[in-house]
Amino acid sequence: MAPPSAIVVGAGAGGIATAARLAKAGYKVTVVEKNEFLGGRCSLVHHEDYRFDQGPSLLLMPEVFHQTFHELGTTPEKENVRLLTCEPNYRIWFSDNDHLEMSTDISKMKPQIERLEGRGGLEGLFGFLRESGQHYDLSMEHVLCKDFPNIWAMLRPGLLFSLLSLHPFESMYGRVKRYFKSDKLRRAFTFASMYLGMNPFEAPGTYSLLQYTELAHGILYPEGGFVKVLEALARVGGRFGVTYRMGTAVTSIIQSPDGTARGVRLSSGEELIADTVIINADLVYAFNNLLPSTNYAQSLTKRPASCSSISFFWSFDRVIKELSVHNVFLAEEYKESFDSIFHHHQLPTEPSFYVNVPSRIDPTAAPNGKDAVVVLVPVGHIVDDPSNPQDWDALVNRAREAVLQTIESRTGARGIRESITRESVETPTSWKMKFNLDRGAILGLSHSFFNVLSFRPKIKHPTIADLYFVGASTHPGAGVPVALMSAKVASEIILGSSSKKGAGRYTWIVWWFVLPLVLAILSFFGYGSLDWTRILPLEAKI
Repeated sequence: MAPPSAIVVGAGAGGIATAARLAKAGYKVTVVEKNEFLGGRCSLVHHEDYRFDQGPSLLLMPEVFHQTFHELGTTPEKENVRLLTCEPNYRIWFSDNDHLEMSTDISKMKPQIERLEGRGGLEGLFGFLRESGQHYDLSMEHVLCKDFPNIWAMLRPGLLFSLLSLHPFESMYGRVKRYFKSDKLRRAFTFASMYLGMNPFEAPGTYSLLQYTELAHGILYPEGGFVKVLEALARVGGRFGVTYRMGTAVTSIIQSPDGTARGVRLSSGEELIADTVIINADLVYAFNNLLPSTNYAQSLTKRPASCSSISFFWSFDRVIKELSVHNVFLAEEYKESFDSIFHHHQLPTEPSFYVNVPSRIDPTAAPNGKDAVVVLVPVGHIVDDPSNPQDWDALVNRAREAVLQTIESRTGARGIRESITRESVETPTSWKMKFNLDRGAILGLSHSFFNVLSFRPKIKHPTIADLYFVGASTHPGAGVPVALMSAKVASEIILGSSSKKGAGRYTWIVWWFVLPLVLAILSFFGYGSLDWTRILPLEAKI
């Protein structure tokens, strides 16, 4: 009897990990990827002897990476993945030239906190860590490793009784204000919402878990670039028999007459047939380009999306000693800068931005005595609005000038622009073209409360059998470790090891007793007058 077969569309983190997991379980797996390289946004940019990470450069939640390798019967070390510890985590620069160095070492944090908060300021940090640590633990237990196939799944007792402790109806900034008086510390402990492409004044307080994992577990960097982690997972998959077909674009998903996914059609006209199809391409793109047109597919293009970025990749002919491995430059008009990105979909007048210098920790990233530098400037995603034109060429020029002026004025570095020998740039339009990202949103759909859990597009397609999704815009969400969790959950669903009964046998009992409380809470936080038809998941509308 032939083994079950699967086709994975897209060789990003979620696709590669899903392929390896299914192959280990006995599936015959083929991965098809439209680009000539694997890793998706975790791929590399090269300038001769210079190397840059195209996307992620901070490895967070290391336990998820170790768990993934462990469940595939190996370890990062065995696969020659060397994880380097960044200490300090990063340096934050403010408009008055003051800076903070965030660290896992409390003895290094103490004088910085007390300088801004006064004596006893460390208690605020400990209080924040207790709360954000609780967010992390509860999310790992009740959210990231669970499927949310329908609205009732949100009524699982474990999640339901933890909901208020996760603070999903308060913003990250609002929660942080409770622990710090200093405006600088409030900014330092909230800007990480941008890891999810979100506004800290609107992102649910739950996401303070990002700062927790930074301070508790540290920030790591894979020697050779982030793609080394995914190349290792691909090798593991290869040992289990996974076949990788690069430069192979998919034009549609093949369905049988009874509405079951049966394979993919390639741009060459070739058809690949399999028992199961998993899509790791951008979910909104897939619904609108690889599947028959539906009202639901169209509605996805109108959902709130994450931001995009203008990213610069600079080769320097010298070392920029004033910069650390990870550097964050925060705008003086902090809230206004986020309003510009998320409400007006533009480049802020004074942008905040992130600077990564991989050569500071990994000498293989640049020739000796020189630096490779990546600058990520968050901007609004693409909008089709004649009243709000987005001239990306002009915005790139303005972003470049703002970045260079800010780095020089705040750090004291001089002659930076004259030391750049080569530049590459990514914009929202190039992100969209290269990776089929809807609206050029680099982190997929938004992670606001009504775009996560049961409200987020499902891992299992609700009407097409044997069709699944992994990656940023399905559950649990964006980010490499979260994509690896998506692969774990998707594989368990496909292999039948997770429950297919939604919230379990206590659902209806809990539902009838708790529904009034849930509605009361939503009304209290201003959600009572929502148009529920726009946020209910597809199966709740059918």
